[in-house]
Amino acid sequence: MTTTAPPGSQRRTEPPTAPADGRRAVLRRIRSGNGFVFVLPFLLIFALFMVWPIVQGLWMSFTDSSLALRDTSFVGLDNYTEAFGDPDVWSSLGNTVFFTAISSVPLVLVALAMALLVHSGLAGQWAWRLAFFAPYLLPVTVVTLIWTWLYQPELGLGNQFLDALGMEPVGWLSDESVAMWSIAALTVWWTVGFNFLLYLAALQSLPTTFDEAAALDGAGAWRRLWSITLPQLRRTTGLVAMLQVLASLKVFDQIYILTKGGPNGSTRPVLEYVYDVGFTGYRLGYASAVSYLFFALIIVVSLVQFRLFRRED
Repeated sequence: MTTTAPPGSQRRTEPPTAPADGRRAVLRRIRSGNGFVFVLPFLLIFALFMVWPIVQGLWMSFTDSSLALRDTSFVGLDNYTEAFGDPDVWSSLGNTVFFTAISSVPLVLVALAMALLVHSGLAGQWAWRLAFFAPYLLPVTVVTLIWTWLYQPELGLGNQFLDALGMEPVGWLSDESVAMWSIAALTVWWTVGFNFLLYLAALQSLPTTFDEAAALDGAGAWRRLWSITLPQLRRTTGLVAMLQVLASLKVFDQIYILTKGGPNGSTRPVLEYVYDVGFTGYRLGYASAVSYLFFALIIVVSLVQFRLFRRED
């Protein structure tokens, strides 16, 4: 005869969930670690070619490191103090700011005009896009070679055009008052294609409902452009302006190849001065100090631009 225990007297046993949860946690850690394994090669390369040179250059700015001397000693803030009192630093900084001002504005406005022209539905849009973007694909050496011939005093197209109009020839690269404007014109022709693509992509992504509704209400093309299209491009304009200002501040290649900072240092930017001091004057420590002061200026400009655009948004 068997007896059955009452239901309340039976002991309930819970499944051992703790070991299972532990295994799941271990598997999650393994899976999360797989991502780090894939990222590790990039981190190593980034640390080797970016982080370490930045740290090494910062340390070098506090020393009297030179290509002509083996021994290096710590000099503290002497390089930075000298940089603040160096008139060549301030003149090259003024040239850089002037180039940024005269190149950034047309690079934004011309790119916007080109994008609006293509977006308006002109025939042969592929040809317009190719013509506007093709110069951006050229290397700086090819661009400077083309414009060197255009700026050539006797046979250049620029002075031949002025001669046809009965005007005096211009020293495009030899006149101190004209040289920087000539380099800015070259830069606009060369790099405006990138900004053009950004604006064109933004225009193609805009909704058409607002423009169609305004057209039904009788708004003309110019009214729709100023009241509907341009306000919707505000974020893109902010991005283009920020990228362009930063790119213009870092100008070096075309100026160094065309004029090497001349005539009389009227076109020498900060980066060329850093190059001259470091690799011609062999003063690596002082060149590093000047470059880090310029780097701090770029950071300040970036933060100011970011703050302004965020406030507008």
